[in-house]
Amino acid sequence: MKRVVTFGEIMGRLASPANLRLRQTRELEVTYAGAEASVAASICNFGGTARYVTALPKNALAEATLDSIRAVGIDTQYVLQTNKGRLGLYFLETGANQRPSNVIYDREDSAIAITPADQYDWEGIFDGASWLHLSGITPALSKNAAEATLVAAQKAKAAGASVSIDLNFRGKLWKWDQSKSARELAQETMRTILPSVDVVVANEEDCHDVLGIKAGDTDVHSGTLDTSRYPDVARQVVQQFPNLIKVAITLRESLSASHNNWGAMLYDAESDQPFFAPLDADGNYRPYQIKNIVDRVGGGDAFAGGLIFSLTTPDLSDSQTAVNYAVAASCLKHSIKGDFNFSTRSEVEALMGGSGSGRVVR
Repeated sequence: MKRVVTFGEIMGRLASPANLRLRQTRELEVTYAGAEASVAASICNFGGTARYVTALPKNALAEATLDSIRAVGIDTQYVLQTNKGRLGLYFLETGANQRPSNVIYDREDSAIAITPADQYDWEGIFDGASWLHLSGITPALSKNAAEATLVAAQKAKAAGASVSIDLNFRGKLWKWDQSKSARELAQETMRTILPSVDVVVANEEDCHDVLGIKAGDTDVHSGTLDTSRYPDVARQVVQQFPNLIKVAITLRESLSASHNNWGAMLYDAESDQPFFAPLDADGNYRPYQIKNIVDRVGGGDAFAGGLIFSLTTPDLSDSQTAVNYAVAASCLKHSIKGDFNFSTRSEVEALMGGSGSGRVVR
């Protein structure tokens, strides 16, 4: 099996216990995570092979970070450790019911934000690689990180690898050019990267914020989505970037912080056909109802990891099976604390087959 490479920032995650607000707690739960690392973790937990590339400082916190990703089998030999910069952090307050979760970022001057693109060994990184996955989070950090993301995509294409990107608009991060708004900077930057991409992963908000495309009059905050609008959204994305082969759009209906309906659409550009998941027995779209969310952070990354794994695995790679797998994988992630999806391939396939009762497996 050829290797999947992911490139981006990994951070310390400091979360308030249970559902405490950050101002209430005097202790924080520490784990290590980032969007691209979470995708690599999913692929390894499904039985695939993944290499993760980032820049980290030379200190004990960075070593703890590396320990956490090596533990799931991720190859870290091309992680760049420097004498400059710091480990980025984010603080998580987990919401419940009508109170949303909240994230506070502390990522300025992190190692990856200040490391130029030419410091990475791109030739070695893509040796034996068949796929590169990126996100719109890392280029939001700094001009250096944006240039490194662009170079990574271009080097991967030159090496013959497929490239995917999750648009992942984070308005709190796009600040490195004060002459532009967050949306303006994101649109300008991401439009330089997307011509080197084969597969886009997004949600409706990402398509609107990064590409200016909206699904008619649908409102993501209403708790109900008009899924008939999304094939046209995908077509508009492909019209803007005809190099794209597939567009995946996750479909989250947020009834509350604790109750979401979850599904997705995968649009195949060559056949001009959308594939929705999950489907009921009659072949109609019917989202998973997730009524007691444990941790939704990383749910989108679990979807991207499931999609890449399925598209690079021969017996899972047809479009309908691939989106079925990706949605089931990300559904299970909502039951797992932390950013990483520790579900196995057999568990994902059991949910795909209808085993969603949660009964004890003896």
